Amino acid sequence: MKRTFYGWWITLAAFCTFGISVGIPYYNIPFFYDYFEKSYGWSRADITLGFPLAALLTLWVGPLLVHRFSPRKLILVGTALTLLAFTGFSRMTGLLWVYYFFWFVYVVGYIFSGPIPHQVIISQWFRKLRGRAMGLAYVGVAVGGSLGSFVVKPLAESLGFQAALFILGLMMLPAWPIAIWVMKDRPAEMGLNPDGAAEPVAETKAEPRPFKDLLKKRSFYLLAIGSLCSIGAIGAVNQHMKLVFLDQGFTDQAQLNSVWRIASMLTLISSIAGRLIMGWLADRFSKKYVMTVTYLLVALTIPLLLLVRPEQTYYLYVFAILFGFGMGADYMLIPLMAAEQFGVNTLARAMAIILPTDTIGQTWFPYLVARLRLHYGDYGHALGAVFVVAFIGAVAIALLPKRGPKDETLPVQEPRGN
Repeated sequence: MKRTFYGWWITLAAFCTFGISVGIPYYNIPFFYDYFEKSYGWSRADITLGFPLAALLTLWVGPLLVHRFSPRKLILVGTALTLLAFTGFSRMTGLLWVYYFFWFVYVVGYIFSGPIPHQVIISQWFRKLRGRAMGLAYVGVAVGGSLGSFVVKPLAESLGFQAALFILGLMMLPAWPIAIWVMKDRPAEMGLNPDGAAEPVAETKAEPRPFKDLLKKRSFYLLAIGSLCSIGAIGAVNQHMKLVFLDQGFTDQAQLNSVWRIASMLTLISSIAGRLIMGWLADRFSKKYVMTVTYLLVALTIPLLLLVRPEQTYYLYVFAILFGFGMGADYMLIPLMAAEQFGVNTLARAMAIILPTDTIGQTWFPYLVARLRLHYGDYGHALGAVFVVAFIGAVAIALLPKRGPKDETLPVQEPRGN
């Protein structure tokens, strides 16, 4: 009987570690923003500045460090840093510089254990079915985020928000045994080839392209700009969603928490369908067209958030389902496009630049939205600007070439640290 290709066990392991390292912390930290506002007297601009400030200070981490080390070892270090950061968040006393310091720790942990190592591992193990495998791995992010959304409300209301933050940090611990005993960076470590093929494909023999070659490519800038804009728009919506609901009439704390949890869980559950369906389509059709449609969907659903009111909660379900579908596919398609445009062995280097750039958008856009909201007194103008930015992102992806280069045939250089 033919043995199951170990790549699917790698996908299951990535499903778990990706959900733990990214889904749980990233999608649930905004739940605490109104608690920070009430407990410490911080403004919304102060609160939302932590993430972008840390992203700016960690721009060097990806290009300098990530491609040099084993992805699974990065996951171990990154989740440890995330645990440290949430422990710090849980013990704050109202000093902003302490808050910003632990954001710095969290963002380094996110870079180490987030999208890049998981994208590289999946891309090394799969070629023909890369879209489906990547989609399954990214489903873990939605499941992890949903799990966090399910537990964070009762934890905060029964134990206090500080205890809830600490428990979220402890939820990083299960990633360690999975990364140590289950994950492998590449199939060659087990004498295998991508997709379980009998012979290695030319793609796996390619030498990574140097950074200077990437920076000469028009397609690299289009992908960087397109993903920056779309991920920035998604980040702005995720970070401000609860605060938008607060401004639109959900002033009772219990009601506000319940509405946020419904929206967050629906968004994340819908994102599972987006990842699976768009991952399947990306294996069958042009990734450029699939990605362009996804980015357009993200842009077109943003105005729906402004329609959510206590007397019009059905808009909440329409927004959450459509936005979640687009959001789920959005993140997952970036490494697929990068691997197609620049080659799988150059993926770590390409994403080492693209991910920090996306993180700038993902983190600074929410801060700019907070400033626009402060200036205009409402979220209408701010989310209108977010819509325009998201649409620009879709246009940038539409301008990408349909296929990447075909000339990668040089011997592969093993990354240091394995």
